[in-house]
Amino acid sequence: MSPIPVIIDTDTAQDDCVTILLGLLDPRADLRAITMVAGNVGFDQQVANAHLTLNVAGRLGQVPVHVGCRAPILREWESAEDVHGDGSGGLSMDLTDASNAEEHAVNALLRLTAEAPGELSIVAIGPLTNIATAVVMDRTFASRVKSLYVMGGSNNGRGNITPSAEFNFYVDPEAAQVVLDAGFPQLTIIPWAPLTLRDATFARPEYERLYAPGTPLARFFRRMCDATIDYDESVGVEGSTHPDSLTLATLLHPELVQDSAPYRVDVDTVSPLTRGMSSMAWAKFGRTPNATVVERVDRSGFYALLASLLATPTEPSRPVAGLG
Repeated sequence: MSPIPVIIDTDTAQDDCVTILLGLLDPRADLRAITMVAGNVGFDQQVANAHLTLNVAGRLGQVPVHVGCRAPILREWESAEDVHGDGSGGLSMDLTDASNAEEHAVNALLRLTAEAPGELSIVAIGPLTNIATAVVMDRTFASRVKSLYVMGGSNNGRGNITPSAEFNFYVDPEAAQVVLDAGFPQLTIIPWAPLTLRDATFARPEYERLYAPGTPLARFFRRMCDATIDYDESVGVEGSTHPDSLTLATLLHPELVQDSAPYRVDVDTVSPLTRGMSSMAWAKFGRTPNATVVERVDRSGFYALLASLLATPTEPSRPVAGLG
């Protein structure tokens, strides 16, 4: 199987970093670019986290990092710093010459898909601001994307930032709706509930086994994820959550997907009470589907993929303060 050309659109913190590692080191992935969008933590910290992740994998400077939209389309930015801290467990490195690409992320998305129409897949694991802006700037953009995989929403289930809304759709609901209406030829959604909570959340003993190999990647993983698992357990989520890396994993390893179905997905942009809530209408309602929603994955297969990734030996490109 030829490697899959992919762009990761991210708000780099915790599991976003794992996603980048998977894109760098999985032989099925050909990571062409990382595009940054406002989301989990402060924007400059997110960018630093992306470079830090490239560095720990020994790939610093080898994949372009494009700075994108620093705020949602219409809303004030809201963070998840209460969940993730700084998103990297306090790790740091010399960023003196870890430069970003000059081209804005949205322009990069438009250019890369124009250069290779129908070949590139995009994995969007933050708010959808960059993707929606590309749609608005060029109405042919969606048709040039081979597939768009989105971590967002809940399948008529619980939220994680409000009772009804998942974080990515909540932060920029207008962007989410633009993307859902854009007509991407293949749009796949990895929802927070019930999928992530059931199939991509690993209780502490499982979590500890993931970092047991003690490789640089495993130590990095623990520093990134410790704050988040502590937070999750404090609010009743019994384990470390990995929806972002699952999103890329389902693209690279479609054999992990055990159940999926077509849905008409829409996002509430009006009500203050249910802002960002995703309504996923199944076949009963007779509405034209706009997305495939993954409903079940091979949990043990996904766990084994993460375990293999974190056991991979790497040599960081430069020292990382606090990694040990």
